[in-house]
Amino acid sequence: MVSVVSRDGGQYNGRITLLVVLSCVMAASAGLIFGYDLGVSGGVTSMDPFLEKFFPDVYQRMKGNKKISNYCKFDSQVLTLFTSSLYIAGLIASIFASPVTRVFGRKASMLVAGLAVLIGSALGGAASNLYMLVFGRVFLGIGLGFGNQSVPLYISEMALPKHRGAMNIVFEIGIGIGVLIANIINFGTEKIEGGWGWRISLSLAAVPASILTLGGTNDVQAELDDLIKASSISKTTKHPLKKILQRNYRPQLVMAAFIPAFVQLTGINVITFYAPILFRTIGLHESSSLLSAVVIRLVSTSCIFISMFVVDKHGRSVLFMIGGILMLATQVTIGGLMTALLGDHGALSKLSAYLILVLICIYVSGFGLSWGPLGWLVPSEIYPLEVRSTGQSITVSVSFFFCFLVGQTFLAMLCHMKSGIFFFFGGWVAVMTIYVYFLLPETKNVPIEQMEKVWREHWFWKRIVGHQVDDEKGFTS
Repeated sequence: MVSVVSRDGGQYNGRITLLVVLSCVMAASAGLIFGYDLGVSGGVTSMDPFLEKFFPDVYQRMKGNKKISNYCKFDSQVLTLFTSSLYIAGLIASIFASPVTRVFGRKASMLVAGLAVLIGSALGGAASNLYMLVFGRVFLGIGLGFGNQSVPLYISEMALPKHRGAMNIVFEIGIGIGVLIANIINFGTEKIEGGWGWRISLSLAAVPASILTLGGTNDVQAELDDLIKASSISKTTKHPLKKILQRNYRPQLVMAAFIPAFVQLTGINVITFYAPILFRTIGLHESSSLLSAVVIRLVSTSCIFISMFVVDKHGRSVLFMIGGILMLATQVTIGGLMTALLGDHGALSKLSAYLILVLICIYVSGFGLSWGPLGWLVPSEIYPLEVRSTGQSITVSVSFFFCFLVGQTFLAMLCHMKSGIFFFFGGWVAVMTIYVYFLLPETKNVPIEQMEKVWREHWFWKRIVGHQVDDEKGFTS
């Protein structure tokens, strides 16, 4: 077993204790918040009472205008603002989260995250107008900005190197379960008479937020503080943003920007945000579309579990390749089927609709094996201590920016590109699969403290960072 020894003789990442496991599981409850907020918005925006109250123009187009293309019935910048306002707020919050995390610790950021989500869920559940609805989403975004900045770091720093992948994927499992719970709740609340079920869906984000806010203990923070004190360089580094722009951190900076961007360009948020809307587009009824979203999330979450068990054995690269091939093949096939069978004003047969459902399940299984969990795992483990918080902040900011970009433009893109949108995202999947094959080194079982070596030994990045002579950093194996 690899052990990492610091200068003063202390040993870190040497063994897994029950406290470490419980703290990682507790921290990953932030993933539950993120997943629930992702899943709940797409469901409520497909509910007739919600649309009629807040987006009457969309409701009228969906119900009454037979001349509008299937792909354009939900095209509304105000409707997409409801979804994407969460991500622009998260982007801004993640910038402020970096100094909070670095100075006050990961727990402080997680507490801010929990409290902000509690406020946002209360505003959403009680919303009487569009302003309350959007402000609720803004507070949810603040919570996600702080939570997503601190939690992956928290898990990666406390995990044993040979189990770091599995323990970090607990965060993505939390996201998957959160989306699944949101889809199940949406399916149930849609049936409530009186049309107020969407209020339950939006307000229940308070449950995982309460777990995150109340679940921290001083003992967990004490163990984490020991780890942070052992790496005091991260506390004494001045101007970390300027430092990460230096040449020797160029590989990490490039990955901090490209990996979260690629995650969003897989098109997964098209499915996560708008799966119920997408299924209504191809002809399924309101209840059937919500049930289909539940099926998709069950498949995706199952594959995330599989990824957790194999990522530290078989490595990150092989999962990226398998996931990329599955996603590319299914997106091209779905685009072809919708081009040939749906049209602007027709409807798919029940058999064709279920065939597309099966293909989407295969697509999300590829994402669940690869870019879903690895998109958070890889960035959280590649940064040196002195720039780790800043690097993660960049990752989260880029992620939220592209979440906002995709969320705000998707319905307009669907209207104008129609079924070609699947070819658009499929092309990006091809690009990113080639990118990670050639430019991302394998990080399996490499201690975080020694991660810089993988860049100096990589065929491409060694030309940029150079073959620096290893100094005595106190690492032994």
